[in-house]
Amino acid sequence: MNIGDAAAQSGLPAKTIRYYEDIGLISPDRSSNGYRDFSEDHLHKLSFVQRARSLGFTVEECRALLSLYEDRGRASADVKTMARSHLTQIGEKITALQAMQATLSELVDKCHGDDRPDCPILDGLAGNKTEESI
Repeated sequence: MNIGDAAAQSGLPAKTIRYYEDIGLISPDRSSNGYRDFSEDHLHKLSFVQRARSLGFTVEECRALLSLYEDRGRASADVKTMARSHLTQIGEKITALQAMQATLSELVDKCHGDDRPDCPILDGLAGNKTEESI
């Protein structure tokens, strides 16, 4: 199948599929006229990468996961180690996002949101202490 069909079936834009080919993540066959020719196996790999990316794995992590998937002699411990490490990173990002949310929420609560020019949000972003926080 051509790249348009592969894009439609995998849910990935053709541009992303070309990028994955450029970096060697997938290698579609070529027809006699030079067009990409995607097989069911290529579609499966594209779907695999799409699902891994939707879970936040980097392209290089996807490459490693795809390699492990294709290696029938793999140890599941290797896959679990990689997934556990990624899970730890997600937890750290969640903690950082919660801290950001708390800080911004505090600044928004301190702002009167009226016609006056003083703004605790801007003061907080500038690193200035507001009267209410002193």
